[in-house]
Amino acid sequence: MKNILVLHTGGTISMQADEKGQVSSSQINPMTQMTSPLDNIQVTAVDFLNLPSPHMTLEAMMALYQKIKLEAEQFDGFVITHGTDTLEETAYFLDTMAIPQKPIVLTGAMRSSNELGSDGVYNYLTALRVAADDKSADKGVLVVMNDEIHAAKYVTKTHTTNVSTFQTPTHGPLGLVTKREILFFKTAEPRVRFDLNRVAGLVPIIKSYADMDPLLLESLAHTNIDGIVIEALGAGNLPPAVLPALDNLLDKGIPVVLVSRCFNGIAEPVYSYQGGGVDLENKGILFVKELNAQKARIKLLIALEAGLTGQELVDYIQG
Repeated sequence: MKNILVLHTGGTISMQADEKGQVSSSQINPMTQMTSPLDNIQVTAVDFLNLPSPHMTLEAMMALYQKIKLEAEQFDGFVITHGTDTLEETAYFLDTMAIPQKPIVLTGAMRSSNELGSDGVYNYLTALRVAADDKSADKGVLVVMNDEIHAAKYVTKTHTTNVSTFQTPTHGPLGLVTKREILFFKTAEPRVRFDLNRVAGLVPIIKSYADMDPLLLESLAHTNIDGIVIEALGAGNLPPAVLPALDNLLDKGIPVVLVSRCFNGIAEPVYSYQGGGVDLENKGILFVKELNAQKARIKLLIALEAGLTGQELVDYIQG
């Protein structure tokens, strides 16, 4: 018998739709009404938060981490139900913390509990099965949706409403949930983890585009930002018009982190023309491998909170 702690945080999985199809929070979370859903799993469920996914904060993510740390000795695994809009960010945040070597699984739903074809209960049950499986303990934080098991580092929401929205570009899922067993095809790579009590700071995200105006970057130079993440073009290139504004930010000692706006692939310094990746790297801009912008932001915030500077910061961000 596996003892699993479930932390409900809100989201569509706990909401209901009205006759107009408008979805809103329910006073009673339907997931908490399920008792002993699987014979070999003892569930302790806690309404930890009740937040629509866009209301999730770094403070709330930290509270989840502290709760898991506090309960680590009492439970064999953890399931977190979460709204899908920011689920990947909470998953990545937890995956970067000094979590216990026990299964930690996030899941959610694309259809509210009373909609036709609701996927919440099924995703919840499969998440419990994964959290109760011994093979899940060394895989880092996992996201389980639609019979697939994904690594927190790489998974992302790819569709606004489709139940198969969570995908892992380039790599594919770590494993699958079948009717009889949990199958893993890959092992998540080791992580650098931090045991922090808070994570705070201001790191905005800027998306690049053709004929990009430097206005936003110039404005940010006059604010107290801690860093910036830029979604660059292609393999990691920017229009030349924004380079003076970037130089100004770098001169102020503000870390500038770059990812690609492309769905697949890795940002790397390849092109040597003005604004190309080689030029940006020479300026001191940091390239992040295989993270999207929202996760790169969290990575930079955690690194700064952990006190990383100089080459340590460079190695962690680009590692």
